[in-house]
Amino acid sequence: MSPLNSLVLILYSFSLLAVARKEFVVESSDEEPQHYHTLKLSSFLPSSMCNTSTKGDKKRGSLEVVHKHGPCSKFSKDMLTAEEIQTQDQSRVDSLRARLTLNTGKHNTLDSKTTLPAKSGITIESGNYFVTVGLGTPKKDLSLVFDTGSDLTWTQCEPCEGSCYSQQQPRFAPSMSTTYTKISCTSTECSWLTSATGYRPGCVSSTCAYAIQYGDRSFSLGYFGKDKLTITSEDTINDFYFGCGQDNEGLFHGVAGLLGLGQDKLSLVSQAASKHGKVFSYCLPSQSSSVGYLTLGNDGTASNAKYTPFSTVGNSLYGLELLAMYVGGTKLTISPMVFKTSRMIIDSGTVITRLPPTAYLALRDAFRAGMSKYPRTNPLYIFDTCYDLSNFQTIRFPKIGVLWGGNTYVDVPASGTFYVNGISQVCLAFTSNSNDSTIGIWGNTQQKTQAVVYDVGARKIGFASGGCA
Repeated sequence: MSPLNSLVLILYSFSLLAVARKEFVVESSDEEPQHYHTLKLSSFLPSSMCNTSTKGDKKRGSLEVVHKHGPCSKFSKDMLTAEEIQTQDQSRVDSLRARLTLNTGKHNTLDSKTTLPAKSGITIESGNYFVTVGLGTPKKDLSLVFDTGSDLTWTQCEPCEGSCYSQQQPRFAPSMSTTYTKISCTSTECSWLTSATGYRPGCVSSTCAYAIQYGDRSFSLGYFGKDKLTITSEDTINDFYFGCGQDNEGLFHGVAGLLGLGQDKLSLVSQAASKHGKVFSYCLPSQSSSVGYLTLGNDGTASNAKYTPFSTVGNSLYGLELLAMYVGGTKLTISPMVFKTSRMIIDSGTVITRLPPTAYLALRDAFRAGMSKYPRTNPLYIFDTCYDLSNFQTIRFPKIGVLWGGNTYVDVPASGTFYVNGISQVCLAFTSNSNDSTIGIWGNTQQKTQAVVYDVGARKIGFASGGCA
């Protein structure tokens, strides 16, 4: 059987995935300025020009993080409406939840029993931050969405024996790289794909074949290989395992693929562990017109980070324990059982934080009370608390604080409080799950400007203010 026919067979082979704690925040008058932000309205709007300055010099193991739809991006012409962004974000949320509902004791196998419904996939599209790495010898630059919710790194490859979407850069051609090696079906490394993707690998002409499918039925399918990964000119991984996609279907236009930063042994974090330990950090810029960074290893720049231990949620997702929330320095009246029941993960690809309804309503009502002097306006898709600030030069709004496990208190940055659809529609950037038992997600809007440090070896996550502009 030819490689093409074998891949087509695989395409039709995998199925649909299917306490009270000690308080240390002093409650105080709403007038105390340390519990409020005051900002100029102009700071809410991104510039039309790219601002590439970030805090600190570029270090070994550090990559620039660029917002896909900002002026610093080569993809900026692909602008989306607020509704499109939130629709894609919900698809991302659904995809993560689908992973958590899988029976972890069973894995789908690449066989010929079922067909794959070809639906437009938007999970990768919702990942709105990307980095550029080099792959192969000589290296070819590839822009990949970086994703803490995924493990396997994959990119589109020539000769594209199935279907490939349009991407900005030329597709990676393994035949042109002197350091590319196919992974055999009988290798130990091939078996690692089961935990990284949820599917047992296939075999095409003695070459290991991978398949990964997301919650919205978008997918990537191809050969499993290894090659030299160039992070910076001084930082390379010689035998980096990745998926060389031959059939990648869904709304995946623009970027070349995905960079997996989960906890599995095939993630970049694990594959770079010998050089950097199992530590990485990133900072997402306050505006799409600025750049942030993704750094492998502990470079010491987040020495002021406050750490909270991981909680166990799934096999490779990053779980957090949320204990309490504050608005304007006042603790919200939310039973600890609400957060204990729902649980929480932190995710680089989800845009907006999802909270249990009981917690969200308490947050929303307290925030509205602190914003009572500003006129409300129409809701915006998933946002029910929006303001028309077109007649104001500055705005004063209550800080939102969270108490994580280990009694770690962290304020949400000012830039992470609102979703701005123009000055006449500035919305509280949180939303509610459908019920209190659905898992919560701490989204990337609430992480803006913070250095977020993942110490996977020590099983803790740190937050440091002022990581980038």
